[in-house]
Amino acid sequence: MSKLTNKDRENLPESAFAFPKERKEPLVDARHVQEAIARFDQVENVTNKERDEAWKRIKAAAKKFDVELQEKDWHELFTRSGHSIPKN
Repeated sequence: MSKLTNKDRENLPESAFAFPKERKEPLVDARHVQEAIARFDQVENVTNKERDEAWKRIKAAAKKFDVELQEKDWHELFTRSGHSIPKN
């Protein structure tokens, strides 16, 4: 699966997303896992606890789809991008 249509996305269970409550960053294949990592620091209005949980889901999906993670922790994504780590 590469490009998700809106209908495909709507039909995905919450468990298919890095941020299930917001239904952001689907983790359905290697490309989407890579995109979730690349956009992780752009997701707004989520708590650090939600980011912790999302990172766990991303790590599991990366393992499942054989995506190598360079980062050990989601905080590294913020320092690499130059964005500040949210304080919540």
